[in-house]
Amino acid sequence: MENYNQTSTDFILLGLFPPSRIGIFLFILIVLIFLMALLGNLSMIFLILLDIQLHTPMYFLLSQLSTMDLTYISTTVPKMTSNFLFGSKSISFIGCGIQSFFFLTLAGAEGLLLAAMAYDRYIAICFPLHYSIRISRRVCVLMIMGSWLLGSVNSCAHTTYILHVPYCQSRAINHFFCDVTAMLTLACMDTWVYEYTVFVSTTLFLLLPFTCIAFSYGRVLLAVYRMQSAKGKKKAYSTCSAHLTVVTIYSAPFAYTYLRPKFLRTPTEDKALAVFYTILTPMLNPIIYSLRNQEVMGALRRVIQKIRSVKM
Repeated sequence: MENYNQTSTDFILLGLFPPSRIGIFLFILIVLIFLMALLGNLSMIFLILLDIQLHTPMYFLLSQLSTMDLTYISTTVPKMTSNFLFGSKSISFIGCGIQSFFFLTLAGAEGLLLAAMAYDRYIAICFPLHYSIRISRRVCVLMIMGSWLLGSVNSCAHTTYILHVPYCQSRAINHFFCDVTAMLTLACMDTWVYEYTVFVSTTLFLLLPFTCIAFSYGRVLLAVYRMQSAKGKKKAYSTCSAHLTVVTIYSAPFAYTYLRPKFLRTPTEDKALAVFYTILTPMLNPIIYSLRNQEVMGALRRVIQKIRSVKM
């Protein structure tokens, strides 16, 4: 491997699957999760598009979350599975940069979008009379564009830096995708300043939105508790609990990975945690939002009835 690294600019992804029966089992499991994520998120996008009753700011934001999740899981899993399937572990220098850029863009944008979704529910429940003014279609578009733009700018800065770092002889990344922190271990220079910027970025794009979400839902739960309508309480609790579940599953392993000091991290633990926010979360999000949301289930029944009536 060392000879290969000396004559090539390609990186080597050591991957997630061990060369054993367990590796084959994990490979099949990841492929099934990937297919479920594709089906679930595409179904959510088309359902929101086809059912007019879901043409509201909340579901417009949810369709963007599904779009991000669809792109998110497609950034890492196809390359990881194809490498295992064809017995190749290499990824080109440019390919690694592209993968890193999309991963970081989506990671930052999703954190901000989840905060925007929490703000939407906060206004809807705590200030219902002002909802149509504060959360207009224009505001939704601005929040979505802002999430993508800020995520892209942050990603561009990190990707540019990591591609200009001088690397030593070994180019073997002990991960299943081009994770910037895993790549730093191969650098031939002191990277403590950059590691600090990773901490700052994680705080701004993950910890700060999570704090805003927690504050918003604290106010929301207080407002729900004071509601007189039992039906209104149930609907509010259902929507908010689904969103809090999604936020926790996504944010907790992400924060634990990137906010820990370098000396406390291990490649095996980092890869296991990365499975949660890169693979499991995109699969679980549409399931959580559909099973715990009566409006989505109602829309699904209406669309199925329309399809049946067209066939008849």
